[in-house]
Amino acid sequence: MSKIVATLIAGLFATSVFAQTPAATSSTATTTEAKADAKATKEVAKADAKHAKEVAKADAKVDKASAEAKADVAEAKADAAGKKAKADAKHAEKKADAKADKAEAKADHTAKAQ
Repeated sequence: MSKIVATLIAGLFATSVFAQTPAATSSTATTTEAKADAKATKEVAKADAKHAKEVAKADAKVDKASAEAKADVAEAKADAAGKKAKADAKHAEKKADAKADKAEAKADHTAKAQ
């Protein structure tokens, strides 16, 4: 019976030593996992910041292009308004000349008829 008790006690010692070793490795693994999580979190934050910066840059580019397009449209409208005013002035001048010619022709015709 003493051999059985000795074997059981030796088994308990061996089990307790074996059970404690993974616990120490587990804490090391936990530390390693914590470091990996921290690194991953840092990389995610860095990627998010880079993405936000790229989005802001693209938005600024779009806003600039939009502003330039609005300026171009305003300039085109101003040019069109100027050309329209010039065409209206020419038309009014030609119309006045035509009326004057018509009045002169009518006066000539009236003078010849008398």
